[in-house]
Amino acid sequence: MTLTFGFHHGGISVPDLDATIEWYGKVLGFTLERRFPIPSIPAQVAIIRNGDLRMEIFEVPGAEALPQDRRQPDTDNRTHGNKHVSFVIEDVEAFGAELERRGADIVWIKRMQHGANIFIRDNAGNLIEFVEEPMPTGVAGRL
Repeated sequence: MTLTFGFHHGGISVPDLDATIEWYGKVLGFTLERRFPIPSIPAQVAIIRNGDLRMEIFEVPGAEALPQDRRQPDTDNRTHGNKHVSFVIEDVEAFGAELERRGADIVWIKRMQHGANIFIRDNAGNLIEFVEEPMPTGVAGRL
């Protein structure tokens, strides 16, 4: 038997749900798919979407702020757990220029021996990576 699966979403926690929905729309072209509460956490939650790509965003009253060392790719790796969400792009330079034009907080744009990538921070400091590779088939997100 062969079982299949696909990517559904990455999840982040933020201090201001509305501001984060707006940021992901302005900078990365995501739109609101739906909002709902999860009383057991308690949290207000939004699912945002761009093509087949989704992000789940949680706003939890009284949550702790993202520590400074979690806002840098290299120091974040020194803490166990989830690190970042990553998307594929075709050209780091062109994509980086557009992110800069949209006001993104760019950590770096790098070409390394093993590949090229961009790291940015969202409005809450969460890391997002874009890796230069051939675009997979399917409906990709668009800027």
